[in-house]
Amino acid sequence: MPRTSLAAVHDGRSDRLDVREVRVADPGPGQVLVRLRASGVCGSDRHVLDGEWQLPSPTVMGHEGAGVVEAVGDGVVDVAPGDHVVLSWYYPCRRCAACAAGRAWACTGTRSNDCLLPDGSTPLADADGTALYPYLAVGTMSEYAVVAESAAVKVPAELPFDVASLIGCSVTTGVGAVTNNAKVPAGASAAVVGCGGVGLSVVMGLALVGADPVVAVDLSDEKLATAQRFGATHLVRADTDVAAAVRGITGTGADYAFEVIGRVPTIEMLPALLTPGGTGVLVGLPPVGAVAGIDVLELAESGKTLIGSNYGGAVPSLDFPRLARLYLSGRLPLDELVSHRIGLGEVNEAFDAMRAGERTRSVIVLD
Repeated sequence: MPRTSLAAVHDGRSDRLDVREVRVADPGPGQVLVRLRASGVCGSDRHVLDGEWQLPSPTVMGHEGAGVVEAVGDGVVDVAPGDHVVLSWYYPCRRCAACAAGRAWACTGTRSNDCLLPDGSTPLADADGTALYPYLAVGTMSEYAVVAESAAVKVPAELPFDVASLIGCSVTTGVGAVTNNAKVPAGASAAVVGCGGVGLSVVMGLALVGADPVVAVDLSDEKLATAQRFGATHLVRADTDVAAAVRGITGTGADYAFEVIGRVPTIEMLPALLTPGGTGVLVGLPPVGAVAGIDVLELAESGKTLIGSNYGGAVPSLDFPRLARLYLSGRLPLDELVSHRIGLGEVNEAFDAMRAGERTRSVIVLD
């Protein structure tokens, strides 16, 4: 039967969230009801709150979540009640050409970006019956979520919920940018510009594949110190001549450079960090309409490449369990990504801290 859930709702009128009771429908055919246990506080949510990305509203925010399956609709076979799951914010339709080619991140049949389930419905409503939209069709800043079957990926029960929630976005995005998109080989040099949760995940991915040297760039000494613990071999303050520093460390520039902020000035700087023939990877997502100016002649003559990375090029049903196994075997130190564990009522303070660059990653604990 339908239930109520405490959730963080964005009404589209300011950058604040209102934590209030909402109504959650029963799961329909092909849908899964999940009792959320943790939700990460991610920069993509901040883009929405700050008006840089437009969405249907009112919106239940959050897209980085993990929990336990409570019920399933007709026809669901991938998960069952009691399963521990990580939620994918880009549920694949499993029918389009991209899905058939193993590129779930490029699915053309999903309605995730519309904040709708596959049948075009939303499972959420306000107390007065007004429709609410789950952000990216998951809406994880809530005690309960109803999601598409392909959005709920089973993971080992021993995986802590706070760590599991980060696999739903930041870890998959960062590690996948290294392993799936750039395919960085052992021994390659790399620079990472931006050491928030996703940037630190890039650093972990580079350490995982044996890249060397790994240069971390940020304004925060605290984040740089964390990057060093995760495998960065050299640290560079972002308020210095970053390109000169990277060349000084690598000789002629990095084989790979990752922009993990999503701001035009750092995107424009990326080619200068690369050695001839190097690859720049755009991981951070900028505001809608952002345009960067690149010296195209220099890019062409030097044989440099810029590539985009969306969701780490992941197939969630494969990548989520793989990343969970890497964590459980001690090869990905994901616990250290969680700098603050908070209650749902502290979510606005968490976004304020993010804007000030004060935290690595806040995770909402939903007991």
